[in-house]
Amino acid sequence: MDFELTQEQKFIRESVRDFAEREIRPIAQELDEKQEFSIELTKKIGELGLFGMIVSQEYGGQGLDYISYIIAVEEIARVDGSQAATVAAHNSLGVNPLYYFGNDEQKKKYVPQLCTGEALWGFGLTEPDAGSDSRASKTTAVLADGKWNINGSKIFITNASASISKGSTVQAVSGEKDGKKEFSAIIVEQNTPGFTAKSMHDKMMWRASNTAELYFDDCVVPEENLLGKRGDGSRIMLNTLDHGRLSIAAMGLGCAQGAFELAVKYAQQRIQFGKPISKNQVVANKLADMAMKIELARNLLYKACWLKDNGKPFAKEAAMSKLYCAEIANEVSFEAVQIHGGYGLMKDYDVERHYRDQRLLQIGEGTSEIQRLVIGRYVIDEYPV
Repeated sequence: MDFELTQEQKFIRESVRDFAEREIRPIAQELDEKQEFSIELTKKIGELGLFGMIVSQEYGGQGLDYISYIIAVEEIARVDGSQAATVAAHNSLGVNPLYYFGNDEQKKKYVPQLCTGEALWGFGLTEPDAGSDSRASKTTAVLADGKWNINGSKIFITNASASISKGSTVQAVSGEKDGKKEFSAIIVEQNTPGFTAKSMHDKMMWRASNTAELYFDDCVVPEENLLGKRGDGSRIMLNTLDHGRLSIAAMGLGCAQGAFELAVKYAQQRIQFGKPISKNQVVANKLADMAMKIELARNLLYKACWLKDNGKPFAKEAAMSKLYCAEIANEVSFEAVQIHGGYGLMKDYDVERHYRDQRLLQIGEGTSEIQRLVIGRYVIDEYPV
């Protein structure tokens, strides 16, 4: 067993951490307060090479492994959940379906521009009445005369309504097969007539990321916009979520790491009863527990990424990582605020933002409850009676 990172992976951690400290931290609080999605910052992230990290160079990507990508997401989340959400959603949910399931023509048309930071792409799965139960989708796509006519709506779609958003991959009911709904994944470009993307505001967390509602009113796209095969929509979307769980886990890990570091710094500087509160056993014990949980979370997530990079089954470990890292982000940020006391509740302190940002991690891309169901199914299959 070798837990040592490669020199390239170490360089990625150092360079992304430096970027996050220089370019993101100074403006994170302001962007959060204004609920402002920064096009300029997104393009800088693209210039750093953080979009299309796992895409081959043939299609404009970096051709890196998943551990390298996860380290980058982790380091961004260590400073700001909003920017980490942009990076994670664009790579895992935006680019991945096109890259893994698109034909060569589709990949050449869309993927290279999505690897630069000049364009973003959405993942249109969740609907008002279809969250954890993705097969409850009501959005329909009817094929006639070589065109898909799409009607319905999506909600909580990241990166789908910014000025640089170029489109979304949309799951729709495309018919019936054997008495069951048939789902297909369809590419919808941003300026298609009948397609409207509306930004959502007043979120508790990730206030500087772009979140959208999507509406389809007789939205007509060419038949060749079908991604993969007809009827493969659910498989494509669920496979994409397996990959997405790794990046959400990285966001949880980074959030926990950032909150922990803020707590350590504050505990060393805060003087009570004539000494730093870090000298008090109760505070030192909290910090010890936080450090242990982060270490365990990182080992689990990196193992899941190692499985993915080595072509081994990783879906169970991805669900475990997503669940555990999200839960640890909650626990660590809670204790970090507790160590800060009243100051931890003030927006002037970054730990307050970490505490808000972590909350979505137990909901987005499969709730903690759903992750336990997924893990349970794998466990039951592994231990048959």
